[in-house]
Amino acid sequence: MADKLTLEVVTPYGSVLKEEVDEVVAPGSEGEFGVLPGHVPFVTTLKIGMLVYKQGGNTGYVFINSGYAEVSDDRVLVLADSAERAEDIDVERAKAAMQRAEERLRQKENVDFARAQAALQRALTRIEVAQKVRQS
Repeated sequence: MADKLTLEVVTPYGSVLKEEVDEVVAPGSEGEFGVLPGHVPFVTTLKIGMLVYKQGGNTGYVFINSGYAEVSDDRVLVLADSAERAEDIDVERAKAAMQRAEERLRQKENVDFARAQAALQRALTRIEVAQKVRQS
């Protein structure tokens, strides 16, 4: 059994992260799940949320916009619709997206509420993830 995991986060636009880590906590569609070295293999879907990983005494954060995770052979592969490391998130852009989504949700007609709610959730999660790295 290895004492590290390889964490790889990939989007259709390329690799976002590839690191050797001690632990991963991800936003599974049925709830958060954690992975340590030696974890049993599985595949699951992911929802919009924050992926957290630990490397020694350091903690890293990644925004995940839905996707899949595969755990096998001390490797966590995340295939996400989109993803951003906390330090790469443009907070002002996320705040503007949040305001646009909130405005759409206030409208009464001609609104795709599910799409607007998803946009709001993405914006709020991006802001939350970005604040984690700024608090450290």
